[in-house]
Amino acid sequence: MNPPAPPPKSGVRTALEYTGIPASWLSARPRLPSRNWCIFISVTSSIISYYVYDRHQARTIRQSYIDRVKHLAEEPLSSHALPRKVVVYGAKWPGDEDHHRAVRFFKKYVKPVLVAAAIDYDIIATRHCGDLADRIASAVIKERRVTLGIDPLATSPVTLPNQLSPEQKRARELEGGIILIGRHTLKEYMAGLKRGWSGGLDKVDREETLARELASDGKFDEVEEPDASPAGIVNDSDEPIPTPSRLPPSRNAAIFSPLKLPSPSPSSPHTLSASSLPSIDSTPPATVPPHPPLLLVPCINYVGFRYIPHMIWGFFNERQKTSIGCEAAYSLIVNETRDFRGPDRSRTDVSSMSVTEGGDLDFFLSSESVLASHSPLSNIASSRKSYYKALPERLVTARQLARGEREPTKEEEKNPPPSEVELRAERLTKELRWRGDEEGWRIVRPGSGVSWDDRFKGVLMLFKEQRAEDERAEDEVRDAKKAEA
Repeated sequence: MNPPAPPPKSGVRTALEYTGIPASWLSARPRLPSRNWCIFISVTSSIISYYVYDRHQARTIRQSYIDRVKHLAEEPLSSHALPRKVVVYGAKWPGDEDHHRAVRFFKKYVKPVLVAAAIDYDIIATRHCGDLADRIASAVIKERRVTLGIDPLATSPVTLPNQLSPEQKRARELEGGIILIGRHTLKEYMAGLKRGWSGGLDKVDREETLARELASDGKFDEVEEPDASPAGIVNDSDEPIPTPSRLPPSRNAAIFSPLKLPSPSPSSPHTLSASSLPSIDSTPPATVPPHPPLLLVPCINYVGFRYIPHMIWGFFNERQKTSIGCEAAYSLIVNETRDFRGPDRSRTDVSSMSVTEGGDLDFFLSSESVLASHSPLSNIASSRKSYYKALPERLVTARQLARGEREPTKEEEKNPPPSEVELRAERLTKELRWRGDEEGWRIVRPGSGVSWDDRFKGVLMLFKEQRAEDERAEDEVRDAKKAEA
């Protein structure tokens, strides 16, 4: 039996064969890939499709809010008018070495809408926990001192034609607003606000106060040897024995020693009596002046291996963060405010061990569960213990080299050890940082609550959320179209 004749070749196939393409390629039949390839292609295409869909939705949400407010940027301004300006505060998240995390959240999700509406902004970011509270408290104390006439008002030496007066600057601040990124930023801001309006007016230098305390704790005291030569006896080289009192004073030693003020001479004509010194009224004011409205932006930062699933979920849900940031920016642009709701009652949730105060003080309370594992107290305790354990040996080395009791080793010649003055400066720097981190953690730790003062009631304002009202208006338009149809 003769085999069946092959089907006639088409002209296209014949032409392709003459181009050098193998005949097996032209005669191959399409078939499904293998099982493993099907799994790989389906999983990869699903992940890529979800990523592309999420980024497309994020761009759509951002563009929709930009289209709502871009007409404000086209409104003309007079030659002397300035655009609206807001201040953005972003505190450092505990446990994260990147202190610009909150600022990047603002720039990525909130800033595009503000720029579209021609709203100017100032960004203030802090490098350590507690720095924002100190900054706000210092600013409030400075304002109180200027208001009472204790300190002169800072003025520019050159008067410019478009320079604003203090009243105009204050009015512009009240018309702008303050953006707080995250609950930890709200805690530090309110703590500094309460400290500034409730404390005294004295200017306290933290470094000088701590230097006095450290100088009197005996860490740098030298134990006198029982066979030490008495004062006045010289050695073979006719040089005085280098006792601590005979060491050459350092140029910076006054910073690390107790402050000694010269006693005024009774016969001096310029001596002022206590009654002639200006008295400072440190009594906190009964009322607080008007304050710019606040915008609270939810922001959470996942740090650590245990939160890797949350990081992955957040990577594929950028549209949610974009929606939160754009809604917050839109609420600020609309500029409708309401009173800040203070605490109504205080109760403890035993299941989460967090204190709920009620009102707006419970803003983004769920984020505190993430902070519980980022306490710096254990790291500070271990660092302080290891530092003070090695300090005596380093101090002995510094004194021996300063007094010439021994020659420096080759390693010490290449890398000279710090002197006693440098060790004092190093200790002051470390203690300032450790105590600042401890104070900052006491402010933002879970369960600490947000600081509040009854004088803030009726003074602090919040921007109204516009999402619910916009959705209600869109539903009404949609219902009207259905009714017409």
